Amino acid sequence: MRRTVFFVSDGTGITSETLGHALMTQFEKTSYRQRTLPFVDSPEKARSTVEIINETGREDGVRPIVFVTSVNPTCQKILLGCQAFVTDFFSTFIPDMENELAVSSTQSRGRSHAIADGRSYYFRIDAVNFALQHDDGASIHHYEDADLILIGVSRSGKTPTCLYLAMQFGVRAANYPLTSEDGDMSALPTTLRRYRDRLYGLTSLPERLHQIRSERRPGSVYASLKQCRLEVREVEALFRLERIMALNSTYMSVEEIASRILHDRGMERHSF
Repeated sequence: MRRTVFFVSDGTGITSETLGHALMTQFEKTSYRQRTLPFVDSPEKARSTVEIINETGREDGVRPIVFVTSVNPTCQKILLGCQAFVTDFFSTFIPDMENELAVSSTQSRGRSHAIADGRSYYFRIDAVNFALQHDDGASIHHYEDADLILIGVSRSGKTPTCLYLAMQFGVRAANYPLTSEDGDMSALPTTLRRYRDRLYGLTSLPERLHQIRSERRPGSVYASLKQCRLEVREVEALFRLERIMALNSTYMSVEEIASRILHDRGMERHSF
């Protein structure tokens, strides 16, 4: 039976979704649909939310699953009264944290995604701008300012990884595509050689590249399985020859790719 999962929050709902999804992934055989209800920050909104949850349970014929992040005690009490299986992350963990730290929590709404430090926020925005300006080899200027330069076959996940690293960790990441269409791939392009210590390679299974490229440029040489196999073979040989750390990103999410890169390169994870 399909269950409805609610992510309820007095803020954006991002924290509730992240924590809730992490738990739901452990139940692969469970079929569910999700609804996010953000900005439930008053008793009136909490009561309306309870009505929505209860009505959904009646329609589904099974009680919903509800993940809550709310710092308002009144809203928490109202939400806990709904006819559902409720996990309130803050009330579950904060009391124990208060006891351990011997201080009271601030009970501030939206702190995990707020602009708590203007300097940190603009540092992260600067990293995003850097990633956009140096995407797909569009500009090679200021590579000396890069913390990381991703290289590899086209459509292997370089752009989304650079943007995620910038937005999440403030990493100034550029990316440069390596393709047979650009010429010899038996050696690093001259442009990249002086920045060899900042390079990290991404590759993928040829079949997956063929599928992705065909959606973008169907029927082209660029998208053909033969071309994809050629590029993957040449790029992976180049990585081995130049001893460049690399990762096959075929079955990995952007979060997993980013975490592996930070770990492999020994880069600190600065969350803002």
